Amino acid sequence: MAVPETITFDVFFDYTCPFVYRAAGLLDAVQRSGSRNIEVRWRYFSLTQVNSKNDGWTVWNAAPSEHVRGRLAFQAAEAARRQGLFDGLHGRLLLARHRDQLDIDDREVVEKIAADAAVDVGRFRSDVDDPAILETLARDHRQGVLEHGVFGTPTFVFADGASAYVRLSERVNESGAVEVFDRLMAVAAAEPRILEIKRPRRPSQP
Repeated sequence: MAVPETITFDVFFDYTCPFVYRAAGLLDAVQRSGSRNIEVRWRYFSLTQVNSKNDGWTVWNAAPSEHVRGRLAFQAAEAARRQGLFDGLHGRLLLARHRDQLDIDDREVVEKIAADAAVDVGRFRSDVDDPAILETLARDHRQGVLEHGVFGTPTFVFADGASAYVRLSERVNESGAVEVFDRLMAVAAAEPRILEIKRPRRPSQP
């Protein structure tokens, strides 16, 4: 049996975004199906930064003592990456936030999630506090904005430069994942002439 061609793309994401959670579930189901060979490069993108009205302020340069929504999860993910364990923590952070409704801005909660992902917690704590840990967030976010025009998450960026902001209305079940993925690829990656499709919401009935 021929090995399916690898489909490689970036996904700009923020852990606080429910649409990222749904997209991640879809991609995980497709990968586990074995019928499509996909390589996802997860790229950081801060919605807190996008929504900030404070000119000159950035998530990555804000004081460590300042409460910044979503920042700790990026720090944690990058700390896990330094141990080669990004994938293990990435999925757990999304599940914790969106399935279990845990506060991933709480250091104790995040350290427990990290421990479950088998990270070295002592090294993890040190790396989370490293001022340089947010350099990757700064780089990814700026590149997303300046090179790809990213404005929200999740945004898929394909090898040929095509990109698409994707919002799934709900989690896709296992049996339907590959079909939904193929349709997404057909429009988002293979048909650049379609710039936007947006479904209107029906007005609520009295």
